[in-house]
Amino acid sequence: MTSVLFAEVPYWGQTLIRVGAALVAVLLPAGAIVYLYLFKMMSFMQSRLGPMEAGPYGSLQLMAEVGKWIQKEDIFPEKADKRVFAMAPFLVVMATFLVVLVVPAGPDAFFVNLDIGIFFALAVSSISVLGVLMAGWASANKFSLMGGLRAAGQLIAYELPLVLAVVGVVIQAGTLNLQGIVAAQAEGDIFGFGGIGNPFILTQFVGFLIFMIAAQAELTQPPFDMPIAESELVAGYLTEYTGVRFLLFFIAEYASAGVFSALAAVLFLGGWWIPGFDLNANALNILGPLVILGKMMLVAFLIFWVRFTVPRFREDQLQTFAWKYLIPISLANIVVTGVLKVVF
Repeated sequence: MTSVLFAEVPYWGQTLIRVGAALVAVLLPAGAIVYLYLFKMMSFMQSRLGPMEAGPYGSLQLMAEVGKWIQKEDIFPEKADKRVFAMAPFLVVMATFLVVLVVPAGPDAFFVNLDIGIFFALAVSSISVLGVLMAGWASANKFSLMGGLRAAGQLIAYELPLVLAVVGVVIQAGTLNLQGIVAAQAEGDIFGFGGIGNPFILTQFVGFLIFMIAAQAELTQPPFDMPIAESELVAGYLTEYTGVRFLLFFIAEYASAGVFSALAAVLFLGGWWIPGFDLNANALNILGPLVILGKMMLVAFLIFWVRFTVPRFREDQLQTFAWKYLIPISLANIVVTGVLKVVF
């Protein structure tokens, strides 16, 4: 019914609806994550209240911050490659919007339903590396360049365990389609009991841990924040950015945290499905987005809990952890999953 009604809307109307929905899907979770976790949870963990003046209980502080950044002068370093410098933050934000296109939120609540959805999501998420490198190189600043190079090395190293952690889910579900992965969890059972389906976090718990660790590194969140280490590189590849362009990097960071959390919810927590509902129930097009939002915020809580409690790795520790530990463990998880899939 939903798809039929949507088909009756003219093409330009469909485009406007999709653009508006994409903005909501990216910006609303990013704002919620910033307020709940960056402003409030971190404050409580440090025995303080956080922002309290802008709006009730500081709820409008984020709007005040955005207004401040918009008013600031857009400065270009004298020796910077101005065109590349200006393009970099837009490229990083674009990568986040491309990933959210394939994240489903209900039986018919999706932007595109690709047969290779998870492959597409992991591929386009890597585009952000190019934006970070462009920012570091074009800034004509040695700290920015070092931050860009660190980010590239880190993202390349942790992209591998991120992809390999997903392979176990793909083997178990038998599909690369994200809707198919949700369906596989909804229609599965645990020792013959199918009341809650079979969320892959139960059978792919190792893969979930690897995915979350690699996602933390992909987001350059502590303890993997070497590319923007304030004590060493000022702000790394962000050092020369001001105003709206810095705001775009800020949005991309927290929107990416939301998108990776949503991916983890789809891959390991059953996505938008609610136990007791038929997979094609029209009610899930309304309830599904709320369910996926709740699961996304739960996963994001884990990301920011680690961010606020674990100290930063050294660069050699960071690379060793990826190449000597995460990648071998993820390969072993794939082998075990493949063997159990054949046997059972």
